[in-house]
Amino acid sequence: MTDERQKIVDSVPQKGFFGHPKGLFTLFFTEFWERFSYYGMRAILVYYMYYEVSKGGLGLDQTTALSIMSIYGSLVYMSGIIGGWFADRIFGTSKAVFYGGVLIMLGHIALAIPGSIALFFVSMVLIVLGTGLLKPNVSSIVGDVYSENDDRRDSGFSIFYMGINLGAFISPLIVGQMMIYSFHLGFGVAAVGMFIGLIVFLVTKKKYLGLAGTNVPNPLAPDEKGKVYTRIGIGIAVVAILVAVGIPTGMLTFDSFIALVGILGIGIPTAYFIVMYRSKKTTDVERSRLIAYIPLFIAAVMFWAIQEQGSTILASYADNRTNLQFMGFTISPAWFQSLNPLFIITLAPIFAWLWMKLGKRQPTIPQKFSLALLFAGLSFLVILLPAYFGGSDSLVSPLWLVLSYFIVVLGELCLSPVGLSATTKLAPMAFSAQTMSLWFLASAAAQAINAQVVKFYSAATEMAYFGIIGGISIVLSIVLFMLAPKIQGFMKGIK
Repeated sequence: MTDERQKIVDSVPQKGFFGHPKGLFTLFFTEFWERFSYYGMRAILVYYMYYEVSKGGLGLDQTTALSIMSIYGSLVYMSGIIGGWFADRIFGTSKAVFYGGVLIMLGHIALAIPGSIALFFVSMVLIVLGTGLLKPNVSSIVGDVYSENDDRRDSGFSIFYMGINLGAFISPLIVGQMMIYSFHLGFGVAAVGMFIGLIVFLVTKKKYLGLAGTNVPNPLAPDEKGKVYTRIGIGIAVVAILVAVGIPTGMLTFDSFIALVGILGIGIPTAYFIVMYRSKKTTDVERSRLIAYIPLFIAAVMFWAIQEQGSTILASYADNRTNLQFMGFTISPAWFQSLNPLFIITLAPIFAWLWMKLGKRQPTIPQKFSLALLFAGLSFLVILLPAYFGGSDSLVSPLWLVLSYFIVVLGELCLSPVGLSATTKLAPMAFSAQTMSLWFLASAAAQAINAQVVKFYSAATEMAYFGIIGGISIVLSIVLFMLAPKIQGFMKGIK
């Protein structure tokens, strides 16, 4: 296996992109354009759903639009499991990235065609499946272009994540401006972004990536292939029949679908934990670490439930409750979606420096998670203040929203990179890749819960909504902080 890995590394030109392997150039720009297209589309999608047809929207009820947006986010994270399986067993990560990019582009093209709710749902399916294929696999190719003991590895991932956040920062500014003329023009720009990403990938892949991403780690045996393809075919047919029967008979409605995703969002991670805990391949030390991982996972779900409302509830708040005339400028409500990546780009190096500076005195993993929950709770309490002071019918300064996004990013930097690192350390050996999927399922579970929670938001309940959710997060933060030493004990020496 090590020889195989070395062969892949040797096939990649090891210099040429800021002192990093040339393959990082390909992956950086593929992911930059993929995130550009995804976050550009996401920045205006909720408005497209609830704006009246006369304004170029679909005219859906606002609460339904907010729920669909959460479901969408949840399914995007769940589909990563499918994408990981296809790459591991059938066609390798490089092909998964390419096929994923094609599906995403087609999804954005479907949105760019003025039209019907049917096209909207077709685009959702394409983008969910495409992101599931591309997102987890492009990150894993980054790992392939470095040898295991290469000192540049962490720095390479940092540059790669900068690409993600740059794409996410620039696209809402451009696509949000297009929304003024036409939603479909905005979605068209997102499609072009993904097209550029695919061209970069195709043109530079052979020269810069060598064998990286071409290996199928655990291929299906020839006799298994037939069975697996048959099962996939039957699965697709069953889903198609259920949809065809469920919609006309009224059994499959928005509400029942939202409930189903909610059950999956909580059921899949629970099943993962049980299978890993009871497996004969899991040692006693690994079982103890899994127990330590459970409260961290629950904390991550609570955190992402608040953070992900930046593109649902806070997007609606930007549109309906915020004074968009600021210092002589008219602000597009979609522009607020650029704040999160902007703050991450600015603050991530500061946090990395802070943890290095503190060394052994830095907070433990559970303590960092409790800090994240505290910041998440505060970000919701901040947004409650303008309504408290000025009532819920007056337009508020955009600076309140900026402050809320800023505070939640402080939490994200205590939780997201720390959680990724903790997941790799606490994962049982036999389930290392699947535990990574589990970490992303925290976001899926959070958004599945959000799809139910956002129904309680309205102008009348605004203060109670932000107050209760923010308060729960702060209480959980205190509980986690008190339990931190106990959790640390279960980690069996992992710091």
